[in-house]
Amino acid sequence: MNIPYAKVIFSIKENADFTIYNNDLDNIVWHDDNPTNITKTQILSKQTELQKIEDAKPQNVLKASAKAKLIAGEALTEDEANTILSNVV
Repeated sequence: MNIPYAKVIFSIKENADFTIYNNDLDNIVWHDDNPTNITKTQILSKQTELQKIEDAKPQNVLKASAKAKLIAGEALTEDEANTILSNVV
């Protein structure tokens, strides 16, 4: 799961008041005039940080492993298969 920019902005400033269109950093309207001057660089840096945390979660590690094995035609572990099926059922 990719971390959406809105979630990233709220993690930087939880009461930020903005609208972001199409998850596009060039399409942010700051309703509060961005008083803390949040920059694109800050947003991208924070997104990378949050994405690393998300990707390291056990269920996401299993999903990535299962996907790689499926692509390579290898057998899945039971945990990998359960992880994939938990999203289907």
